[in-house]
Amino acid sequence: MSGPRESSVDRLLLHPGIQRVPNPRVELFQSRNFLPGDLRQDLITLIEANRRPSTIADDNGDRYFRTSETCDLNAGEPAVQRLESMLADLSGIDPAFGEPIQGQRYAVGQEFKPHTDYFVADGVDFTKFCSVAGQRTWTFMIYLNDVEVGGATRFKAIGKTFQPEAGKLLCWNNRRTDGSVNPNTLHHGMKVRRGLKYVITKWYREKEWGWE
Repeated sequence: MSGPRESSVDRLLLHPGIQRVPNPRVELFQSRNFLPGDLRQDLITLIEANRRPSTIADDNGDRYFRTSETCDLNAGEPAVQRLESMLADLSGIDPAFGEPIQGQRYAVGQEFKPHTDYFVADGVDFTKFCSVAGQRTWTFMIYLNDVEVGGATRFKAIGKTFQPEAGKLLCWNNRRTDGSVNPNTLHHGMKVRRGLKYVITKWYREKEWGWE
């Protein structure tokens, strides 16, 4: 897979500091200190000003499944434009295929139970979320701060847990090499036990983003 809508293992590994998790079941990477401190603080300020209760596609009736707060960041903000440029340079994906950058805030006790970022084909909201821009392809997630206790991201299927560290980026391909969705990307945003956790998430799609 290649072209303006795709990233690749080779492309990502060209960047200093990018490390691939050595597991053949998933294309998963990390980069410590990806985001500088001044930009992290600007993004935290934007999240604080615009946060709202998080929601999920295909609501499963568990009101405690995702308990964080969320906001879509304004693309006109200088901090957001700077981040978009950094992500485009890293991934090689044309920004036209990206969803708006989302920020999340987790307080003590809040979590996002094990989930995948792709949309399930037999889910009630599949057509709604995939009819315009198609399925999600890549996820890029960045921790904006150090968390006092808790708040790790656990990929249970491959036995890998990442601790939140200010500026650390995680990214993964939500599909297998044949283009089918990859259930090994199941991950858990674990409960914050002390302090706050701020996260940035950027998702890309198969087609250009066409939602208003």
